[in-house]
Amino acid sequence: MDLGLRGKTAIVTGGASNIGHAIVRGLAAEGVGVMIADIDAAQIDRVVAEGRDAGWTVIGTRTDVSDVDSVKEMTAASIDGLGQVDILVNGAGWTIDRLFLEKPRKEWEKEVNVNLWGPINCIEAVAPHMVERKQGRIVSIGSDAGRVGEYREAVYSACKAGVAVLTKSLAREFGRYGITVNDVSPGLTLPDPATEVGELSLWHRDSPQAQLFTRPEILERAAKRYPLGRLGRPTDVVGAVLLLVSEPGSFITGQAISVNGGYSM
Repeated sequence: MDLGLRGKTAIVTGGASNIGHAIVRGLAAEGVGVMIADIDAAQIDRVVAEGRDAGWTVIGTRTDVSDVDSVKEMTAASIDGLGQVDILVNGAGWTIDRLFLEKPRKEWEKEVNVNLWGPINCIEAVAPHMVERKQGRIVSIGSDAGRVGEYREAVYSACKAGVAVLTKSLAREFGRYGITVNDVSPGLTLPDPATEVGELSLWHRDSPQAQLFTRPEILERAAKRYPLGRLGRPTDVVGAVLLLVSEPGSFITGQAISVNGGYSM
């Protein structure tokens, strides 16, 4: 099937690792020019080099999605480097897994700033360009935590629930301009060593998650909670994103689609 993506352009925040990296690879392989917007400059360089070796159009800029000025600079650099922005994928995320009453406020604040304000900031910066051109695709990477209220992830879950509702509200507002807005919500998704580059961790390197999910018995126990019997891979998310930004997916908007192996239904 021709997805109608060749020659399109995209910004992928958090595009230098994990799910965001897989999305960059998927879009670029379809002929999309991609701006990687990520906080990790060294990792951006690695992924841009990977894209160059593959013959893809991939550029990068260091971006803090929680900072409005940084996001504005990202948008300007994307338009300057790619000519326009057809697609925005809000993939940047951050969390540390702790019980609510044991978590310091600074961690709550960072979760809100990255996971909720981040998509708001990026949409605010990019949407006027899409409105002017009367076309665009916006996809935010949510989480099943926003559906079920995950244990030890209270504020993160609240942020992801907020992104799902933000998606629906903006789909109503932006539809008149030919812009679709959707949410893709993965379950627990671990990095794929076969496709990742550089030193990566799914979470902050010192977080309890990063420590727990290096233990095979923990991974095996977690996988049993999924009807398909395994945890997610970054590449599992790519198909849903490609559909939502494609021409065949142009009549899908305001949806929160789980890619989760049946974890929530």
